[in-house]
Amino acid sequence: MPLASPAIDPTPSEVALGHMPLAQGSAGDSASPAAIRRLSHALADTKGTSAKAQRKTVEQLKAAVASIRVGDYEAASRRALAILQADERNGIAWHVLAISREKAGALAEALNAYDAALRIMPEDPAVAHDLARLAQRLGHLEIAEKLMLKFLAVQPGHIEGTNNLACVLRDQKRYDEAIERLRDLIAIEPESPTLWNTLGTVLSDQGRMGESLPFFDEALRLDEGFAKARYNRANVLQPLGQPERALADLEAALPGAETPYENAMMRMARAMLLMGMGRLKDGFEAYEVRLDPEMPEAMRVVVDAPRWDPKAEGIRGKRLLVVGEQGIADEMVFGTCLPDVIEAVGPDGQVLIAVEPRLVDLYQRSFPTAIVGGHRAVRIEGRLHRYCPFMEEVGARDGKADAWTPMASLCAVYRPALEAFPDRDGYLTPDPAKVARWKGELEALGSGFKVGLHWKSLVLTGVRARYFSSFERWKPVLTAPGCVMVNLQCGDVSEDLAAAETAGVRIWTPPMNLKDDLDDLAALSCALDLVIGPGIAGTNIAAAVGARTWLIHAPDDWHLLGTDRYPFYPRVRTFATGGFDGWPRAIEAVRTALEAEVAA
Repeated sequence: MPLASPAIDPTPSEVALGHMPLAQGSAGDSASPAAIRRLSHALADTKGTSAKAQRKTVEQLKAAVASIRVGDYEAASRRALAILQADERNGIAWHVLAISREKAGALAEALNAYDAALRIMPEDPAVAHDLARLAQRLGHLEIAEKLMLKFLAVQPGHIEGTNNLACVLRDQKRYDEAIERLRDLIAIEPESPTLWNTLGTVLSDQGRMGESLPFFDEALRLDEGFAKARYNRANVLQPLGQPERALADLEAALPGAETPYENAMMRMARAMLLMGMGRLKDGFEAYEVRLDPEMPEAMRVVVDAPRWDPKAEGIRGKRLLVVGEQGIADEMVFGTCLPDVIEAVGPDGQVLIAVEPRLVDLYQRSFPTAIVGGHRAVRIEGRLHRYCPFMEEVGARDGKADAWTPMASLCAVYRPALEAFPDRDGYLTPDPAKVARWKGELEALGSGFKVGLHWKSLVLTGVRARYFSSFERWKPVLTAPGCVMVNLQCGDVSEDLAAAETAGVRIWTPPMNLKDDLDDLAALSCALDLVIGPGIAGTNIAAAVGARTWLIHAPDDWHLLGTDRYPFYPRVRTFATGGFDGWPRAIEAVRTALEAEVAA
């Protein structure tokens, strides 16, 4: 994903898909020197009815601005709040509070403060622009677009404003409009590296990596130290097959990150690149950045136990709580280390496992000596907090855990090299009674090679769409002779299924909730002759339970770990798209392989 906008936050499922964090293009910083100068000028112009009281307020605001200037955002917040307690209609104080809360990472509080400032000072373009950038970062794209347009109505031709509007349009997949906005201003401001960089992100967002590269090159020609452009260039060099150049760009970009948020995004991209290059020890250790509070979706685990430090202490005989990651696909991938840690604690220890509640039965069956419960996520002040409610009952009965660890962090301990990955079909155990029942259901469909299909993610916003193919492109697979197609795709796919039926292709949909009945989905996957699809939750479940699985992967999928296969699931067969425009080639390869299977 390009570093084009703090407006779009990477989701857990994006990480599961294996691509880099979002490209950056959004420009501007609410606490930049220029922004602080504007605030100082506004304070100098302030006039009030009570000169003495006004002087005191101005001095307090100046002190708050000075705190922002030196990076003491909590002190700035306290000073702004003190003013607002006396005068809640002070728009500048709301603006100062908004800036300080945004820089402190309290994004929900900042959003409310910017909104209050704009209500009091509706004609202040700086407030509208700051609020628009934050709304974009939080994914409120329609609101961000309206505010950007409001700002540009006052300051037409403003480079940052036009650039950021283009980012919002890009994030809404309105690519032609974004390009038109940028092209018109580039004609007037051809020396602006910001505009060239964002133009590159609009193209890379669509998977047009080769076409985007010259625009990042141009941005860097104009400003060699432009960290965003260097980061974005790394994001296109990697899928273009130049990982070493990409790594050099990432490491050169890091010192120039303008905000802690950008720094965290760049470090996340570096971690994924290292893993994708097969530098597993370095990559898995660097992947700890996913828990950095500056990452928008970083989880904060709330549990009454210290975090386990494997470098400092052994785990033999201890009670260890393993907390699952943020997406189902991630919990499948990183859960491959659970047998290792269960063996490590030994018979005198105990492993407790917190996973997505829909997976509890599957994990408990697979690890009968462990205690498995569901975790729960709550967003507090814009931050994701993960709780493990079942631990209250467990703690009351057996005592609390000695330590806890995030599930993915086990890879740095138990998978430091490719040789450490076990060669096995899967590691989870489907319900044998359910497998038998689904085999009976499939036999009732008649003869033929039973193929389960996944073809897209439930979330297809922005850059994610380039990792999936349109349903129409699956026609060669759907029409493979001798096959019976089974729909495993969750979500509303009625239009796709109707289109297939109109074309004479029948796809059977099993009588189950494909989104929530994950234990049944695992059993059905094993009952089928084959499961095919991109690397999403459903195909990861199939691979983890040892179902015969074919995965179609994008060129920047780090899960291959520098190989041509998925070491996490070594028996899975992979099909490479070879590029974001390579889906037709991958589909044809799958069709050819299917014909060979049926013939055999």
